[in-house]
Amino acid sequence: MRVLVVEDEQAFAETLRKGLVAEGFSVDVVHTGPDGLWRATEHPYDVIVLDIMLPGMSGYEVLKGLRAAENWTPVLMLTAKDGEYDEADAFDLGADDYLTKPFSYVVLVARLRALLRRGAPERPAVLAVGDLRLDPAARTVYKGQEQLELTAREFGLLEFLLRRRGEALSKHEILTHVWDAHYDGDENVVEVYIGYLRRKIGAERITTLRGVGYRLVAD
Repeated sequence: MRVLVVEDEQAFAETLRKGLVAEGFSVDVVHTGPDGLWRATEHPYDVIVLDIMLPGMSGYEVLKGLRAAENWTPVLMLTAKDGEYDEADAFDLGADDYLTKPFSYVVLVARLRALLRRGAPERPAVLAVGDLRLDPAARTVYKGQEQLELTAREFGLLEFLLRRRGEALSKHEILTHVWDAHYDGDENVVEVYIGYLRRKIGAERITTLRGVGYRLVAD
């Protein structure tokens, strides 16, 4: 399995490379944001390990560039910071997993193998229901001819609902996919953001399933 590591701390990157090679991975390493974006777009990888703090271009910008180019290679982001907003930003931009330094090497390998098993599923260029259209690459949402202004969290929630349109989704499932698999805050935040979305896309598009959760109407 081929892994790209984008990490500016060269000693740490080399330690990471040796460890992953010992686990059977084929590893390429680059040390700047622009080099990471170029390697990831010009060469096929099974998974990318991407630091957030990089010279030339941040990990956030690299990730945004990849997703804008419809490159859906799974990305695990690394940062020396420890803050929920960094994690939220990473997931909002399309990261698949996240680790804060220092981290357990065993956990890193397990996370990478989980991403490899999951793979990079085909993601439609545009998600649509009726006159509602969401473009994940351009990060735009249209209701008919009107472009809607959504926050990053609202966009992520709507994208998830559109991908699972017609399905009954629990608050826990929504939190896991839109917020964070490790989120342990109040589940009612989902209800709040569902309310925000209803005001923007139309209340009739999202039904409440009492005791279950929510469903985006497929028709």
